Amino acid sequence: MFPAQHTAWALCVAGLAASLVAVVLQPEAWPAWIALVVFALLAGLGLRDTRQEPHAILRNYPVIGHLRFLLEYIRPEMRQYFIESDREAVPFSRAQRSLVYQRAKGEPDNRPFGTQLDVTLSGYEWINHSMQPTKLADHDFRIVIGPSCAQPYSASVFNISAMSFGAPSANAILALNKGAKLGGFAHDTGEGSISAHHRVHGGDLIWEIGSGYFGCRNDDGSFSEARFIANARDPQVKMIELKLSQGAKPGHGGVLPAPKVTAEIAEARGVPIGVDCVSPSSHGAFSTPLEMLHFIARLRELSGGKPTGFKFCLGHPWEWFAIVKAMLETNITPDFIVVDGAEGGTGAAPVEFSDHVGAPLQEGLLLVHNTLVGVGLRDRISIGCAGKVITAFDLARMMALGADWCNAGRGFMMALGCIQAQTCHTGNCPTGVTTQDPVRQQALVVTDKADRVRNFHRSTLHALQELVQAAGLDHPRRITAHHIVRRISDTEVRLLSNLVLQVQPGALLGSLDEQASVFRLYWPLASAKSFQSL
Repeated sequence: MFPAQHTAWALCVAGLAASLVAVVLQPEAWPAWIALVVFALLAGLGLRDTRQEPHAILRNYPVIGHLRFLLEYIRPEMRQYFIESDREAVPFSRAQRSLVYQRAKGEPDNRPFGTQLDVTLSGYEWINHSMQPTKLADHDFRIVIGPSCAQPYSASVFNISAMSFGAPSANAILALNKGAKLGGFAHDTGEGSISAHHRVHGGDLIWEIGSGYFGCRNDDGSFSEARFIANARDPQVKMIELKLSQGAKPGHGGVLPAPKVTAEIAEARGVPIGVDCVSPSSHGAFSTPLEMLHFIARLRELSGGKPTGFKFCLGHPWEWFAIVKAMLETNITPDFIVVDGAEGGTGAAPVEFSDHVGAPLQEGLLLVHNTLVGVGLRDRISIGCAGKVITAFDLARMMALGADWCNAGRGFMMALGCIQAQTCHTGNCPTGVTTQDPVRQQALVVTDKADRVRNFHRSTLHALQELVQAAGLDHPRRITAHHIVRRISDTEVRLLSNLVLQVQPGALLGSLDEQASVFRLYWPLASAKSFQSL
């Protein structure tokens, strides 16, 4: 009757039954009456916990779940230790998590007593404001991706990053997509393809296609044009994203073990039930930069002219340069590129990959932006980015470095109620966000959490609007590295534009003698015909 996580409530019900028997047998014994009242209150509290909607923790852990909120009420900083135990590092600071929760719940995010950051520390950054602030009518900042496509997409500058069904639960996918529908922004499917849960509420989808070609594969794992067309031409799908690598574990691939390949996951991915589901570390549909660009052009054509691009985490610079040389040689360009930083998250990745493989977002984004500027292709290709982007200042900073829009994964997961218990890989997520256990995921109430997803997006863009206005600008795309300032030492601050790589338009088409060493060293090694260096 009671699942394991309801043990405390079950004990209270058992105590209620025992005390009731004691009262019947010895009605004059006042301790039995006290026990009856106490256990009746606790049993009633547990019943209430399982039926309320805002708190997934209480739905999954009735009665005992109140201990978390009690500790947080008594001493807010205790929350970190209660949730994260002895872990040495956490994905986000307590201040960031608190900000997400406030915005998701629609609570005021104003803070008394000024900044909690030490503005004297090296690395502190801020955006310069104007003495003539602007006044913008709306915070719904959008960009057009693929303007030359038959079906261009007007995208929000802040969207849900790739998370495959099977990592987030069915209820999490339902809430994310409904939140995207309510807020008018996009939901990236992740390489696990489009599940039935993505389709229920009709929110805009970015269909990510990985090396396993899930949702568009033949039985032998190769790419299927017919199955691709069936999904890609769905009106709900707005863009096609070819995944080359992800920041959390670039170059790794993966296996979803057979016991986890449920009927729902098998249907979405187009794989057999109960058989290991393999994501190879590289693609089989192409093996050279030239072939890759022709494949992207073919996907665009098969989709009916929807914006098509690719996502990757920067690795060997010459491989990226080889793709750019292939663009110049074929005149085929993707409509967008998403740069995933090594900071990117996942439910499970080898520690060495999470910590030491792949370029951080800043370095990857800068190189991609500057290379496209240097070869005269930047105006034809939109750039998105992902990697611990959570606050409005994070968005502003990434746009200053060259991004047109940003994606977030963990921020939206926290809006769903994720408490960063870091048990994603165990199936025992306490809030129902990353579990396929039907009982645990019922704790996540879709309607309530969809509103929180929408609120987090809206409040973050409202904060971005206020930053843009304070800087005297009319759109976040006007933010440049000249607007961001960084403290270098106790006595020195410098504009970000003086600290990061900046290439002049068309500069890479001529002599490389005056260019940064990354271009002088690696551009000559790149060939459009191979990902290998010359």
